Amino acid sequence: MAGRMVVGSAALAGLVRPASAPDPAGGHRVLPVRPELTGLLPSRGLRRGSTIAVGLGRARPSGTTSLLLALLAEASRAGSWCAVVGMPTFGAGAAAEAGIALDRLALVPRPGPEWPTVVAALIDGVDVVVTAVPSTVAASVTDRLAARARQRGSVLVPYGRWDGADVTLQVVRGVWEGLGPGRGRLRRRAVTISARGRGAAARPREARVWLPGDDLTRVIPGPPAAGRVPGTGRLRVVSQ
Repeated sequence: MAGRMVVGSAALAGLVRPASAPDPAGGHRVLPVRPELTGLLPSRGLRRGSTIAVGLGRARPSGTTSLLLALLAEASRAGSWCAVVGMPTFGAGAAAEAGIALDRLALVPRPGPEWPTVVAALIDGVDVVVTAVPSTVAASVTDRLAARARQRGSVLVPYGRWDGADVTLQVVRGVWEGLGPGRGRLRRRAVTISARGRGAAARPREARVWLPGDDLTRVIPGPPAAGRVPGTGRLRVVSQ
């Protein structure tokens, strides 16, 4: 089982819908995310036209792929099309386990020098576009792609350095559980995710979740704290 593999910008013609076509997700301005991630996003979901970057972190990007899967899962389950560009190791099996509908997932593992054209074409017709950011991309190119996402109502999710994103999510800590003294198997990982941005997302936030957990993603229970989201008792948000 695999997502739809796309090679080159010409192959995108039959995949993306015209910008004037009806919105397959019903025109909702905010696409859903898993409940434990809502407190990290100012609209409590993926707002159409926004750029939600996932940073690589200071050291190894442990947990970032799981975070990307968790961001896509609910939108995909609700009927949105998703695309992943420039990530040849992105696993369709892991995507399916996370709840992503593979029949609405386009994979462009190696866009090559056509990267800006491929991403722009997908923005025109796909609800959520995840893309690894080339190390040599110019700021003028990223600005044009972000502006195109705002115009078309797509959600752009750059994976890597991206200045000017509405929100940047980053896995800052991660600890696996399950191994005993010399035996056992890895079962789940406690991940702390930070969120920083601009406008409504200017106040830094943090959430600690199991990623993956028994249900792939789960909030880690903690003692009552003043930083909890009012009325939920589920997600611990820490201002810095």
